[in-house]
Amino acid sequence: MGISDDMNAHLQGGLTTLARAWVITRRDGRTYGFTDHDVDLEFDGVAFRADTGLTAAALEQSTGLSVDNSEALGALSDASISEEEIEAGRFDGAEVVAWLLNWENVEQRTQLFRGTIGEMRRSGGAFQAELRGLTEALNRPVGRVYQKPCTAILGDSDCGFDLGSGGYSSVQGIDEISDRRVFSWDGFDEFEAGWFARGRLTVTSGAANGLTGLIKNDKFIAGKRVVELWEPIRAEMLIGDQVHLVAGCDKRFETCRLKFANLLNFQGFPDIPGDDWLLSFPSEDGSNAGGSLRS
Repeated sequence: MGISDDMNAHLQGGLTTLARAWVITRRDGRTYGFTDHDVDLEFDGVAFRADTGLTAAALEQSTGLSVDNSEALGALSDASISEEEIEAGRFDGAEVVAWLLNWENVEQRTQLFRGTIGEMRRSGGAFQAELRGLTEALNRPVGRVYQKPCTAILGDSDCGFDLGSGGYSSVQGIDEISDRRVFSWDGFDEFEAGWFARGRLTVTSGAANGLTGLIKNDKFIAGKRVVELWEPIRAEMLIGDQVHLVAGCDKRFETCRLKFANLLNFQGFPDIPGDDWLLSFPSEDGSNAGGSLRS
């Protein structure tokens, strides 16, 4: 990013008053400001705290599609970034913007880095966060995949299904919970077994509010509905906390047609020949006239 004339004049002046500042914006909208200066700073409506011990390693930037990267180090505290929030994954994928600025006049600043938080580690009362530049996204494979199952995510723009329609979601208070991964309810039987398998469970109250887990199993055991996640929710959960369950989709042609009545938006190719067809050979016996796959 270009340096403003005022900032350039300050850098060329010989005597500089420079500091670095970072702002972290989580996916839930919460914003955190940090600076390596010895007093707090403020601009763009964000307060940048000086008592966090935040520092940054050398920033590597390059042209082309090489990944810009850096690391940020800081102290864990309840007032800034807590160990519990890192463990819960609330900073995963958060946006990071870093500036070099004149702390005597914060309007004189230049943006050094913009990207997201990658891997985040903590130990000994401190955290270490990997910062990934904007070019990281350009290295991900994109494009249409030709396969039998649907490639859309249930409810996204490609799928087009309205998950808010009746019969495809439910809000429940937790009756029983084990290891923050297995949930049980009495009397929760208005949906057939397996209805929520491969769906999502989102916590809507309590300490884990906003966290989401993918559902592995949904079945009835001894008269109780038991919903099991692939991984535990990474924050404390208590009896009575509210969770929002969304129906699951196994990406099959039949499921799209029968469960969701959304066949027109099916994004798979159910009639692609399989390996057995590719390995087949001509035969003199029987009929080789083809025929309908869906008679």
